[in-house]
Amino acid sequence: MIKNFLINNSHKHASKWLVLSIDVFITVFNFFLAYVIRFGITLNFDTTNLVYQLPIMVGLSVISFLLIGSYKGVVRHTGMRDAYNLFLSVTVLIALTGFLMVSSRLSLMPELLNIPVSIICIHYMLNIITLTTSRLIFKYCYYYVKSKIGETSRILIYGAGDSGLITLAAVTNDSNRALSVVGFVDDNPQKNGKTINGIKVYGSSALSQSFITKNNIKEIIVSIPHISNSRLSKISDHLLKLPVKVKIIPAVNDWIDGKLNVSQIKEIQIEDLLERAPINMNNQNIKKELNDKVIMITGAAGSIGSEIARQASFYNYKNLILVDQAESALYDLQQELLSKGVANFTPIVADIRDHQRMETIFERFRPNMVFHAAAYKHVPLMESNPCEAIKINVLGTRKLADLSSQYGVDKFVFVSTDKAVNPTNVMGATKRVAEMYIKCLHKTSKTKFITTRFGNVLGSNGSVIPLFKKQIQKGGPLTVTHQDVTRFFMTIPEASQLVIEAGTMGNGGEIFIFDMGESVKIFDLAKKMIRLSGLRYPEDIDIKITGLRPGEKLYEELLADTENTLPTYHKKIMISKFDDNDCAMVKDKIDDLCIMNLLNQDHQIVGKLKEIVPEYISNNSTFESIDKINKETFQKKQKVLV
Repeated sequence: MIKNFLINNSHKHASKWLVLSIDVFITVFNFFLAYVIRFGITLNFDTTNLVYQLPIMVGLSVISFLLIGSYKGVVRHTGMRDAYNLFLSVTVLIALTGFLMVSSRLSLMPELLNIPVSIICIHYMLNIITLTTSRLIFKYCYYYVKSKIGETSRILIYGAGDSGLITLAAVTNDSNRALSVVGFVDDNPQKNGKTINGIKVYGSSALSQSFITKNNIKEIIVSIPHISNSRLSKISDHLLKLPVKVKIIPAVNDWIDGKLNVSQIKEIQIEDLLERAPINMNNQNIKKELNDKVIMITGAAGSIGSEIARQASFYNYKNLILVDQAESALYDLQQELLSKGVANFTPIVADIRDHQRMETIFERFRPNMVFHAAAYKHVPLMESNPCEAIKINVLGTRKLADLSSQYGVDKFVFVSTDKAVNPTNVMGATKRVAEMYIKCLHKTSKTKFITTRFGNVLGSNGSVIPLFKKQIQKGGPLTVTHQDVTRFFMTIPEASQLVIEAGTMGNGGEIFIFDMGESVKIFDLAKKMIRLSGLRYPEDIDIKITGLRPGEKLYEELLADTENTLPTYHKKIMISKFDDNDCAMVKDKIDDLCIMNLLNQDHQIVGKLKEIVPEYISNNSTFESIDKINKETFQKKQKVLV
């Protein structure tokens, strides 16, 4: 019964008038106690004065507490500010009492109200001590009883610095859950064995299965501000092996009104471990480039396109033209921008393959800058539908690039992929052809054509992480194509900002390569996501190896064998330098490819792709037969030459 009463009423607070009454009672009792301390328990003085002074003290106490408002604080959450308010209230009370004493001695008031200075001083000290102590006693009794009767979750805080203390305060002040902080964990050996606020600090080496079991630890909160990705990953690798929930505090900039709320402490996600640099929206180079410009974004409803739109909306552009054929997704983006108060944008439902429709858009809006993010990008699907991949990734890009040149667009920024490097699939090969066409068109056009190339983005459509999350929700198994497959990862906001930044710094003709960091082994990623979900591999959820999909590589590359890079002023953006192609021949072959594509003959058009991109060698695909024929033909020619 007591337990249920505590749980059901834990959100309620004591009436402020009850708190005021108790404070006044303590203050008046302290006044009496001051006389006892001064004159002894026998009260060896004329008590007539005390009888008159006690009611006056009640009135003065009420006035001082009402003036400062110290009674309004929630007692269970008493902190330094509450203690300061009590100090002010007591000081006002003593000031009023002193005024009463001076008035009495000046014969302005009856002699009965003449209070000795020693009584005033003793009363002042007693009030400061007892009022503050009473608050703290109630606070700690409340949490002690709650932890004993309620269902308490015992936790550790990883990080014994200032952030750890702030986390401790947030946790102990939470009225929704009974949380008990067992200790701090810190890598600093000088803190090992010491106590902070009466809570012991342990070294990270003390964390073990036996320690967790012995102390019945349920949660560990990582409370280290500005923690690096590598350090967080190292700490989490160790903690996730233990039978506990691992949580993390948000970045300081994300705290609500500069204060950490316990509701912001979330279970650590795989995105936290793969998270990269924060995005700086106050970029002067981008601000200058986009100022008063008409900006067109194709594929605007997609992962990258929509994020480019969001980031561009922060700047002083003239008009934002959002083009996509996905009606529902474009509508969602439109509503999102409207809800944020974004103005001067025009959503347009259109297919980039429709030359007449796109020309109408160019003619009407006259864009100064085009970000081309529209593409088919799913490798297995495009391997089965090469004609469609060519229609969008090659033909669509060619039409947009030609229109940009025709209508005098200043810059055309093409969003490519690491799969265009030494491609093993149709999708990658089509993106490489588009890169080649743009490179060639730049030589004869006033428009500056710029290509950006990067790997996988977290949370995008088709990303492995959303897939793993769905599989975990269904109870598994998680599917990985190969135990050794690796991928680069980048967040959508970072990739989008780097695309905009590359477009800003580009002079035309460059292929910008983004620093993707270290590649991640997908099998290890799957195991980590299982542990993050509080489950065990393989006991709770298994991982199934399904085999490489058609056209899939074991690992991705950002540079071809014939390429190298040059640095830029941005440490995460490099410029690829590679041998120029015979542009006249490349354009002729691309023209032939687009005509052949009308026949819908998969092997013929893929063969043409391989002719345009000699380094395109199919992997785990039905089109490997073309490579075999090409190899035999080459060998025969070599024999003839010999």
